[in-house]
Amino acid sequence: QKKAMKNIVRLLFALLAFAGSNSFAASESVTDQYMLQPGDVLAVSVWKEEDLYKEVIVRPDGRISFPLVGEAQAAGNSVEALRKTIAERLEKYIPDPVVTVSVRQLLGNKFYVIGKVNRPGDFQALRNVDVMQALSTAGGTSTYASLNKIKVLRRENGKLTAIPFRYGDVEKGEDLEQNIILKAGDVVVVP
Repeated sequence: QKKAMKNIVRLLFALLAFAGSNSFAASESVTDQYMLQPGDVLAVSVWKEEDLYKEVIVRPDGRISFPLVGEAQAAGNSVEALRKTIAERLEKYIPDPVVTVSVRQLLGNKFYVIGKVNRPGDFQALRNVDVMQALSTAGGTSTYASLNKIKVLRRENGKLTAIPFRYGDVEKGEDLEQNIILKAGDVVVVP
C-alpha cells in the first residue's frame, strides 16, 4: 500500500511539473507577442553588475542606449529579442552575462480615436483592443456620427492606409472580420 501511495505521489509530481512547464512556455510565448514601441519604458539590468542597471525609454527612432552596448534596436522587437541582443553585445566585456529586460510602462502602445465620439483622444492599450472596444473607450459615438463611414488609419512601412469599418454590420453580428485588432499608432476616425 505504501508503494502504491509513493507511485501516486510521483505521478502527481510528474503531472504538476509537466503542467508547470507547459504554462511557463505558454506565458513566455504571450510575452514574446508584444512588440516594443517608441515611448515604452524598460528596465535593463545585468546580474552581479550593479553599475549595469538602467531604466531606458525607447526613443522615437526605436532605439535605446545602454552602457557597453551602445545603441540597440528595441521597437519592433520582443522583450526576449532585445534581451538576447544586449547579452550578445555584453559578452565582449562580461563572460556569460545574465541580462534581464522588463517593461515598466507601455507608453508607446497607444491608439487614437477622433471625430464624433464623446471623449476623443489618445488611449493606452494594455491589451489587444479592437475597433468596437476603442469606440467604447472613447465614450461611444455621438448622436450625429456617421456610423457606417468609420475608418481606421494605419501607417505601415511609411504608407498610410484607410481601413473601412461599418458599425451597423458589426452591431448586427455581420461582417465581424472588419472589427480588427488595433496596432500601436492606429487612428479611429468617426465622421
